[in-house]
Amino acid sequence: MASDTNLTAIRATAPADTGEKTVFKILLTISFCHLLNDTLQSLIPAIYPLLKNAFHLDFGQVGLIALTLQLTASILQPLVGLYTDRRPQPYSLALGMGITLAGLLALALAPSYATVLAAAALMGIGSAVFHPESSRVARMASGGQHGMAQSLFQVGGNAGSALGPLFAAFVLTKGQSSLAWFSLLAFFGIVLLANIGTWTRRHKSHSPKSITVDAAYLAAAPARAPLPTGKIVLSLAILVALMFSKFFYLASLMSYYTFYLMGKFHMSLQNAQLHLFIFLGAVAAGTIIGGPVGDRIGRKYVIWVSILGVLPFTLLLPYSNLFWTSVLSVIIGLILASAFSAILVYAQELLPGRIGAVSGLFFGFAFGLGGIGAALLGKLVDLTSLNFVYHLCSFLPTIGILTAFLPDLAPAKTTANKSSTA
Repeated sequence: MASDTNLTAIRATAPADTGEKTVFKILLTISFCHLLNDTLQSLIPAIYPLLKNAFHLDFGQVGLIALTLQLTASILQPLVGLYTDRRPQPYSLALGMGITLAGLLALALAPSYATVLAAAALMGIGSAVFHPESSRVARMASGGQHGMAQSLFQVGGNAGSALGPLFAAFVLTKGQSSLAWFSLLAFFGIVLLANIGTWTRRHKSHSPKSITVDAAYLAAAPARAPLPTGKIVLSLAILVALMFSKFFYLASLMSYYTFYLMGKFHMSLQNAQLHLFIFLGAVAAGTIIGGPVGDRIGRKYVIWVSILGVLPFTLLLPYSNLFWTSVLSVIIGLILASAFSAILVYAQELLPGRIGAVSGLFFGFAFGLGGIGAALLGKLVDLTSLNFVYHLCSFLPTIGILTAFLPDLAPAKTTANKSSTA
């Protein structure tokens, strides 16, 4: 029994000992496909002002579009992750992109608000199918550098989220119907993901393998003692609370930042979309930091800095002029974005045998919290004002103090390196 416990801890903390090498070709391809997927997804919030004018919507109805998109993804992603843990589906990645394509075309041709909601739901379903399996592929190709792999995977998605507003500013000049041009990106993504599915099916690590180690290694390995079930549950609850802080605040910027800039600083729609692109670009750049740094110093320290460390800047934002609003939004994006990779890999290390389920659960929470946040904040804007909402949201990072109650987990990379040089 002790050997089984040590073996589980070794698998969680020293995956590099399996002899796997990082497959950068697959990592870069899945990251690029994540970029394509999230570019298509981010077109919806980027065209909120167009939809608001075309269908005469209030902010609550705009928030409902976001809720529909995110909630379908939120509910389905954990279920997809659980299913693919038991029955891996390599070609589900291409299927997910195909569903997103159908939703994109429906949105481009939508004649009514109800059709817009249906199209948003389709795109949410496509995203739900894509994310758990693609996160698993990134981990399979990581060669044990899980933090680096998740950061590279996440930066693709965040870069895609940043490109959506940029494309909306310069490509969607003819209105909603111009969205159909982006179906070409979806077709390209389907081809790439079908090839990744073939690699995944043939890859020997697709099914869990046992690790052969000798008794001396088991005795000398600095294996982490397994955490009690109650401690794991508490840790997961804290991670969810931290994600609530992160994604509710991001919802206030991603969904309503253009309206905020247009209302407070009398900015044109195109310029507001460019500022949103700059913010989301900072989010993409910040994402790459969290994983590799977490591999070296531990996820908990990254989570500390990325959630609680952003608080001074969020508190200043509502009082700033246009120049400092732009600067602070970039700083906030850089710091806050480093959290998700660290949170996700931390959760995977808590439950090392449930990679798909954990990925689906946390991607689902990310989407769900973002959607619920957008809907609730939209209704609050209708009742109060955008300025009030931004003042209120500026206090959300205080939830980061809960990080103090997370157990310390050894950085995977450091442990692995020590084992390999022994």
